[in-house]
Amino acid sequence: MTALGGALAFVFGLALGSFANVIVYRVPRGLSIVSPPSACPRCNVEIKPWHNVPVLGWLWLRGRCASCGEPISARYPLIELGTGVAFATVWVATGPSASTGVLLGLVYFGIVLSAIDIELRRLPNPITLAFAVVTVIAIVGAAAATGDWDGALRALWGALILGAFYFVAFLVYPKGMGFGDVKLAPVIGAVLGSLGWAELSVGAFAAFLWGGVFGLVQMARQRHGRGVAIPFGPWMFAGAVTGAAVGPPVADWYLRLAGL
Repeated sequence: MTALGGALAFVFGLALGSFANVIVYRVPRGLSIVSPPSACPRCNVEIKPWHNVPVLGWLWLRGRCASCGEPISARYPLIELGTGVAFATVWVATGPSASTGVLLGLVYFGIVLSAIDIELRRLPNPITLAFAVVTVIAIVGAAAATGDWDGALRALWGALILGAFYFVAFLVYPKGMGFGDVKLAPVIGAVLGSLGWAELSVGAFAAFLWGGVFGLVQMARQRHGRGVAIPFGPWMFAGAVTGAAVGPPVADWYLRLAGL
């Protein structure tokens, strides 16, 4: 059953990954995500349904428009495949549990917002708001289904703590992060808080760890010591995934190392 559930989650993730590509392209440009149908941006010919099959359609077309030969970015199959793999991983790791919906929302919006932030250095408000709504529904729904409201209370505290931290950091050093990061922080804090205090602590720290490592690598590649601007949204999500995956053992290791 675990293998079957993982396979179904993978297929479901592929389909949602295809829709993620629509969101990534259209929302930052102020376009509708429901109409018109997908078309080539160069020749404006509508994409055939069989060419729109996740991953396979891109491979069949060899990464080019069927009408005009315009190259199709590899980002499209990568997002589709990444979403499928992420959904399958979450399902295999958690199964139908109270945290499944929360984690699926985290990885899905993480992929969407990270792709936009990498390309445009933006975290659009409508998508962050949608992430917040999905997170609240998943957390409250899980609490209502299980009768355990401790996770929902921790989620509230997590949102307040991480939101306040990022807001203060923005006030102290506004050049260090965008205000979109500040608005995203409470949602990630709620996700991690609902999972546990260890997940919240490790996830919050890991975001700056991964972002710092990436920044150092970029500085080394450019061969100068000045700071480089990097989109921080992807590292917030990378930190959140780290906290969700290995938060408790990492927290236990640190406490033992500190003798606490």
